[in-house]
Amino acid sequence: MIKAYAAHEPEGELTPFEYDPGELKPDEVEIDVMYCGVCHSDLSVIDNEWGISKYPVVGGHEVVGRIRQVGSAVKGLKVGQVAGLGWHASYCEHCRQCDTGDHNLCAKARPTIVGHHGGFADKVRAQESAVVAIPDGIDLATAGPLFCGGITVYNPLSEFDIKPTDKVAVIGIGGLGHLALQFLNAWGCNVTAFTSSESKQEEALSLGAHNVINSRDKDQIKQASGEFDLIISTVAVSLDWEAYISTLAPRGRLHFVGALTQPLKISVFSLMSQQRSVSSSPVGSPATIKKMLEFARLHDIKPVIETYSFDQINQALERLRTGDVKYRIVLKR
Repeated sequence: MIKAYAAHEPEGELTPFEYDPGELKPDEVEIDVMYCGVCHSDLSVIDNEWGISKYPVVGGHEVVGRIRQVGSAVKGLKVGQVAGLGWHASYCEHCRQCDTGDHNLCAKARPTIVGHHGGFADKVRAQESAVVAIPDGIDLATAGPLFCGGITVYNPLSEFDIKPTDKVAVIGIGGLGHLALQFLNAWGCNVTAFTSSESKQEEALSLGAHNVINSRDKDQIKQASGEFDLIISTVAVSLDWEAYISTLAPRGRLHFVGALTQPLKISVFSLMSQQRSVSSSPVGSPATIKKMLEFARLHDIKPVIETYSFDQINQALERLRTGDVKYRIVLKR
């Protein structure tokens, strides 16, 4: 039996829950969970904000642990190896996206916490291809959030061939944004942080920003007109997107990684005149996660975390609901 914590209804308290995972499938691995990040997406699924939740919900998709057992067809992972599991627990492995390495875009990819029990547990199972070995030199206590928040902000740097000479801005200095600043700085970019919080300005600079713009100051935004090759939005609230688009350079891109549910209010003319674009992306493929982990190791990129024990899961979730976390929560054994 696997011992976990589960929500049985939207916004419900997580309570102890046991389930029988059945026989290990040939292509699966089972992981003894050592650490597990608590992400805002866990809250969204627990509360059924996206209308896709299946109860009972066992959250946890930023898993770090030691492989306990492997299926008969598993060849790339070994018992005793330290590995991580992110947003996806399996892929179809035969569609065009999987065949070309874009597993994260597989239409049949199975989320780790939707119709599958995640890492708020003592053990978790997943398809071998979704599990990524963690290289030596990575701080395991802080590695979990890299499997969701880290890869989410790293993926566009890889996807859009961002150059070290590019000027890049980040909207929102929170769970995603504070990682984006670190990755972009290490990438070699000139980095600007947009934040509405004066208290975060000095912190943004310490995390890798070279400049900070107060997003409530229209004059500061106007002074940045035509400046940025890329803006990464990490927030989940509607803003004056036209103002941000005006700060894009010709061929600049406004890219969304925050899970914004409201429609975007954008004028085509503000894009057309300078051949600007708007885009979005989810987490990255397992291959990109491997590259991201190696890049994080080389540049000592770590999320700033608060830690709780697994039996404090409800306290951790309540802390996350307040929005006052610096900057990621990790459960530990």
